[in-house]
Order: sequence, then C-alpha cells, then structure tokens
Amino acid sequence: MVINLSKEHSLINNWVSELRDVQLQNDAMRFRRNLERIAEVAAYEISKKMEWEEKEIATPLGTATCKLLKQQPVIATILRAGLPMHTGLLNYFDKAGSAFIAAYRKHKQDGSFIISLEYMSCPELEGKVLIISDPMLATGASLVKSIQFLKEEGQAKEIHIVCAIACTVGIEYVAREIPKATIWCGDIDDELTAKGYIVPGLGDAGDLAYGPKQQN
Repeated sequence: MVINLSKEHSLINNWVSELRDVQLQNDAMRFRRNLERIAEVAAYEISKKMEWEEKEIATPLGTATCKLLKQQPVIATILRAGLPMHTGLLNYFDKAGSAFIAAYRKHKQDGSFIISLEYMSCPELEGKVLIISDPMLATGASLVKSIQFLKEEGQAKEIHIVCAIACTVGIEYVAREIPKATIWCGDIDDELTAKGYIVPGLGDAGDLAYGPKQQN
C-alpha cells in the first residue's frame, strides 16, 4: 500500500515545495523542520491504523475511560539523512523504542554501487510495529536491505516506511521485496537517473540537513 500524503494534506504540499526550492535550501534549519513536520503527519496517520485498548484513568474529580496504544512501535532510521524524520516520528510516538542503521551507497569505478551496512542498534522487535524513515526512496535498495537487516533482530508484525519523496521505481522494488510494507510519502516522482537519483527530487537530503560531507 502506498499513501501519498500530499493528496490529502494541503500543508504537506507547502513543506515539500520548500524542501525542493533551491532558493530556500540554504536554510538547513527550515529543511530539517520540514522533514520533521512531514514525519509528524505520517505518525498521526499511522496511529489511526494501530491497535488501541481502553483503560480507566484517575482524574482529580473521578475516573475517565481512555483509549491508549496497546503497544508502542519501534521507530528506525537510516543515518544520517533520516534523523529529522526520526525526530518527527518521536514527537508523536514519544514512548517508542528507537533503532538506528548506518547504510550508504558504496560506489564503484564504473559508476554502479552496492549498499554497505556497517552498524545497527535495535530494541526488541518481535511482534511489534516497525516504522522506518528515510527522506528519499529512490531505488529502494538501502531501505530493503536495512529492513532485511532489522529482521535478524525479530519479525515485526507491521512495517511502515516514511519518506519525503518517493520514486515509482523504488516503490515498485519495495513492493516486490517487502510486500506487506505500507509506504507513506510526502510526494511521488517518476524519474530516476542512471546513478539512482530522483528527478526532480530535491538533491542530497543528508547534505541539505547537515552540511556537505567528505567522500573518498
């Protein structure tokens, strides 16, 4: 299942347009905050799909019957670009466990690349809802490999992917490899370059959020 949030939430269109705008991208704080806000909307929408239970809560004047999450999710992100969206998800799922994965494209001389995974930290995952964030769903290779890596720590009962921009190529790949995953995205683009970058996209989300990196 793929949910394009820009079709239902008008403010997301504003935030996505600012993420894409080269005249605004020098403002790293605004860039991070817009990623965070998209993730907050996604978190709210995902919460509607989760299991709840009724509990009696004591108030100063009596007892109220409230609906509470039956189980907290595990929120995962791919370092470093996914950190603002991770923060947005945690703003809503503030009792959730957090998982972190270091995954990056390791380029070869011919221009092709492989996905290298070098680090993972994950809480108990078995039977829980997994929400993984990454701003750009391009080829889908890093997301699929990261989710497969996480499965070594336990089988999640649901998988939700949260991104700012998704490419149809990556969506199709994820649907084949992780068919039960639900993808929540701020917008969808159709073109992918030979080097695996989304067009029109928004550029390198990690660099725009945290500054250019040295690459060997």
